Amino acid sequence: MSSDSGGLVGAVASNPFAGEWNWRAGALAGFLAAVVAGVAVSVVRLETLRLAVAGLYGFEGSLLAGWVAHLVHGVVFGLVFAWVLSDPGFYHLADSWWKTLLAAVAYAVVLAVAGAGIIMPIWLGLLGGPALGPLPYVTWSLFGWHVLYGVVLGVAYPVVEHRVAPDR
Repeated sequence: MSSDSGGLVGAVASNPFAGEWNWRAGALAGFLAAVVAGVAVSVVRLETLRLAVAGLYGFEGSLLAGWVAHLVHGVVFGLVFAWVLSDPGFYHLADSWWKTLLAAVAYAVVLAVAGAGIIMPIWLGLLGGPALGPLPYVTWSLFGWHVLYGVVLGVAYPVVEHRVAPDR
């Protein structure tokens, strides 16, 4: 670890152009972030998981389906985040914990607006699910849940990435 960079993350320190995708770290960090954000959703507005998230897959009303879908989404988006960080053009985003945190929060804001604010309402509308409102449909709570996901993802990813070697 280098003291001048705030602590280099994983393989980036040795070769920033290696481009190794640490999918395990992305999946685990995404899962942890989804659990924390899911608890927040459950506390603030449980029907979001039961109706909207479960409704994406035709299981409207099922809390279990909502949780499973939410966790799968969190893992998939964690994988995508790790993949983006593995791009040699973005190596600088993973060379310190605070840059990774900021990148994860920015990524989560994009997920909130594009994913939950635009794609999700259209998808639900196509399935005959609940109407959410005008596009983009982004409430303060939805925005906050996604920022929380980004914060946990951004904190967890460097920790997990440092401990879990990418598949070679």
